[in-house]
Order: sequence, then structure tokens, then C-alpha cells
Amino acid sequence: MTTWLLPISRVLGRISNVALWLAGIGLVSMTAVVAYQVFMRFVINASPAWTEAGSIMIMTWFIFLGAAVGVRENFHMGFDVLLYVLPPGAKPWLRAISDICVFGFASGMVYFGGELAIRYWSTRIPVLGLPTSFTYFPVVVSGVLMCLFSLERLLLRLAGEPVDDIAADPTITEA
Repeated sequence: MTTWLLPISRVLGRISNVALWLAGIGLVSMTAVVAYQVFMRFVINASPAWTEAGSIMIMTWFIFLGAAVGVRENFHMGFDVLLYVLPPGAKPWLRAISDICVFGFASGMVYFGGELAIRYWSTRIPVLGLPTSFTYFPVVVSGVLMCLFSLERLLLRLAGEPVDDIAADPTITEA
């Protein structure tokens, strides 16, 4: 099972890194847009209309991309409190339950976010000129990534890989 799973895991690791970089670029971009807005409002006295909606859209993207990366890196909510109380053998089971819950929630994000994106494709965000669906695309993209990453964690755990012991990359072996 690991002969095909580990290469897929490496690809998902690269996708996770790209998502993390895009989230970082989004954070810097949003900061620049807000700084531009403040400069234009208080120095030039002519605030552009697009900056607030644009910065909120960028923020939505980097938050949801960061959340997806958090699922892969195991930085999300889980049953950590129970892990300290229950025997060590319960850890993989609780992590698997957590991954199943994340997968279910992310599936809902894909389905309902997709419905919203389809429903509002014909309306526009006035100051940006973009379809209102662009507001919901981060939910769908993040949901797809969360589904992939939680499924990856479940399959790696079933294959016997130490996915619960290392946070970043299950393909790295310790010396």
C-alpha cells in the first residue's frame, strides 16, 4: 500500500507548501492593500473604493488556505486532552476519529460552498467587478484540500506510517 501512497503523499506535501506560500503572499498583499488604503485616505484624502473589499477577499483566501495546511500539518483541533488521559494505544484511534470528522466537515464545505458559488455566479461585487462566487471559492478549494489531507492521514495511519508522531512530512524517515 505504501508503494503508491508515499509518492502521493509527497505530491500532497508540495501542494501543501504551495498553499502555505500562497497564504503567506496573501497576508503580505492584504497588508500592502490596507497600507495603501490608509495612505490614500489620510495623506491624499481620496480612499479607493476597492481596497476594503479586495483586502477582505484576500484575507478569506489566506485564512482558508492556512486552515487546509493546518489539517495536513496536524495543527488543527483534535482530541489532545484525551490523549493525555487515555492509554497510548488510543492515540491512533482518536486521531483517526478526528481525521474522519475533519473529512466530513470539509465535504460539507465543498458541497455547500459549491452551491453558494454556483448560485451567486451571476451577481457581481460592485467595487471589484468580480462575480460574488469569488467570495465562496476559498471555501470550496480549502474543503477539497482538507478532504485530501485528512484522507492522506487516514491512509498513512492504516499503512502503518508514523503520521501521528511527526507533524510535517510522513515520508521523512528518522536516522
